[in-house]
Amino acid sequence: MRLSFFLFALALAAAPSAHSVEIDGRIDPDEWAGAQHITDFRKVQPLSLEPGSLPTEAWVKAVPEGLAIAFRNEQPQSVTWTRQRVRRDFNVQVDRVNLMVDFDGDGRTGYNFTISSTGGIADAVITNENQFNDDWDGSWLHAVREEEDAWTVEMLIPWYIAPMREGEDGMRRIKLQLDRVIGSTGERMAWPGASFERPRYLSDFAEIEVPQYSQSLLALTPYVSGLYDNIGGSSDFNAGLDLFWKPNGQFQLSATVNPDFGQVESDNLVVNFSATETFVSDKRPFFTENQGFFEYTTPSDFSQLLYTRRIGGPADDGSGAGDINAALKLNGSFGQIKYGLFAADEAGEAGRAFRALRLVRDFESQNLGMMLVHTDRPFRDREATVLGVDHNWRPTPRWNVRSRVFGSEVDQFGATARDLGATVWADYEMDGGWRQQWIAMHFGNDLEINDAGYLSRNSMNYLHWEVRRRFAELPETSRYASKDWRGRITTIHNNRGDKLNDQFRLSRQGQLRNGSSEYGQININSAGINDTLLRGNGVVRLPSNFSAFYEYERPRKGNWTHDVELEVFSGGLAGNSKIGSAVWYGATYFVNDAFSINAGAITIRRPDWLIWQGPDQGNLVGAYDGREVKLRAGLDWSIGSRQELRVKLQAIGIDARAHDAWRFDPAGHAIAVADPVDDFSVRNFGFQIRYRYELAPLSYLYVVYGRGGFDALDHADGVGNALFDSFDLRDDEQLMVKLSYRFEI
Repeated sequence: MRLSFFLFALALAAAPSAHSVEIDGRIDPDEWAGAQHITDFRKVQPLSLEPGSLPTEAWVKAVPEGLAIAFRNEQPQSVTWTRQRVRRDFNVQVDRVNLMVDFDGDGRTGYNFTISSTGGIADAVITNENQFNDDWDGSWLHAVREEEDAWTVEMLIPWYIAPMREGEDGMRRIKLQLDRVIGSTGERMAWPGASFERPRYLSDFAEIEVPQYSQSLLALTPYVSGLYDNIGGSSDFNAGLDLFWKPNGQFQLSATVNPDFGQVESDNLVVNFSATETFVSDKRPFFTENQGFFEYTTPSDFSQLLYTRRIGGPADDGSGAGDINAALKLNGSFGQIKYGLFAADEAGEAGRAFRALRLVRDFESQNLGMMLVHTDRPFRDREATVLGVDHNWRPTPRWNVRSRVFGSEVDQFGATARDLGATVWADYEMDGGWRQQWIAMHFGNDLEINDAGYLSRNSMNYLHWEVRRRFAELPETSRYASKDWRGRITTIHNNRGDKLNDQFRLSRQGQLRNGSSEYGQININSAGINDTLLRGNGVVRLPSNFSAFYEYERPRKGNWTHDVELEVFSGGLAGNSKIGSAVWYGATYFVNDAFSINAGAITIRRPDWLIWQGPDQGNLVGAYDGREVKLRAGLDWSIGSRQELRVKLQAIGIDARAHDAWRFDPAGHAIAVADPVDDFSVRNFGFQIRYRYELAPLSYLYVVYGRGGFDALDHADGVGNALFDSFDLRDDEQLMVKLSYRFEI
């Protein structure tokens, strides 16, 4: 009897909890008993809200281990199955399902979890209602199983995945959306019928009430890395630690000591002659973990108060990249107020210190936030402080209004400069597929947020009005599933009263029934002033100009995918009398579902390319007949479920032949001069082979070989020679091995 009782007790202890779900892809009715069952999936691409074309079921259940989701996707063999293997954070059109969840239900931050029919995953953070950022990687469970005429998915999102406010009376109100995409047609069906093509997305999720569970987690991720520089003949070894601690749902800490930010992800090559800094996204793990809460953006492209690529970026003394000693990030909530603290310090005399504080308070139809950013740059005797207030207001289901007010104070060499910026962004959803949008922006002359943030320019006053019409219920005989037309009128002035330009834009986004997509756009620009080309040495008056752009993307059919881009444009001092062009063609060939080869090239002709000649030449500008060719190629090989090999090659060749030299009077009128302006050519090359082995979730072994270089010549050598000679560049050649392992306690 005692032995029988002991065995029975042991069996009970070993059996899964009645509340738990085994994530194996098989939807067991007993495991999912009591779950919310969802069958009303509606088309959101095209946005007709008609029932989805293929039956889809989903189950939602809160268990102590996390939020559990299951899908059953019926798919007859008569409907093409896309069995392509994909790598993490894929962006290709394949059969897949998505969970979008806002754990606080306030429309401020959401998380997207994607699983393809072949088991590939992607995850992203959603902010500003409908802006996705896939730089973030979370740790969550998932499984896929294929049946004869269906495929099923189970996923479990741990409660420690993100900071969450405390619930009430043992319950938590969250908002979510579930959707399914049919890869062969591009059709997306969702519950509820919210669409990221609308200005309101997060706010339109369905609210559900679940039991409040709390999980604690302590995760340590040590790393070791070794790098061999084949050019310098030197070696470098490094070690460090990332820490993640969540004692409860209301507090989360991330820290890193001696982080290794060696490039296992290669950035795209860019040769930039403009006065506007190139924006580059951040894929470094510490800076993507729960970073969405610190996002404070404006309608100006890529603008944000905390641009984490500044940290560890080019050092103030010009010695190369800054060396980060340590960084710390706190996220949590106190009652109805959510908070975030951020700190990072660089080493050495040129090291900078970055600090940020974020506060957010949610109300029923609006939320209010504040962000304070401080940067100390002792090498430049400079301190910069930026304070911003943001307000999001949803007075009715039709309106979404976002406003920002922020100011900067910069102290350098005993002098202080202060200025303000403000933006308002309003969207109005009407009946019959009509929408309107208004945007107003003002940035002061001395507004400066780029010590820690990103703003493409200050001294700007911007207004635009846009009207849109969506056609989502087209006849079955149409080759299009939906069309989206937009017309926009814009005016931009600087704070000195100069009109930069007025613009009329007409665009159309089309979704074809075969899964392809296309986009066309025409811009007509008035004459105006360019106040950045001369970098503070005056202004340039430019005549009216135009541009027209067309893009077509065809998803995989058989063994091939294709995409084409075409553009014609005018510009420079020649205005519409000289026409430039750009042509891109790219293709991917699939040897099988796990192995693909890609290649593409773009050729650009700029017949009146204006390039400033540098600070020693004052306001001298050269006008060039510029030709540029960019080549991209590579391969992707998914070697089983844990290994991948990626090869990426990029090459740029530029050939520019001067045909005029110009200076400008105080009013910006061009004056032809005889100052010498040289022809030039540019070569740029990057090549990377990257092998990655996943040891465990968020634990990787990387072996990366990279080579590249940049060269500029003061004479033209032909664009073809510039491109092919770039393959000989070898300024850098490195082999890096990095091992990181995440221990969860």
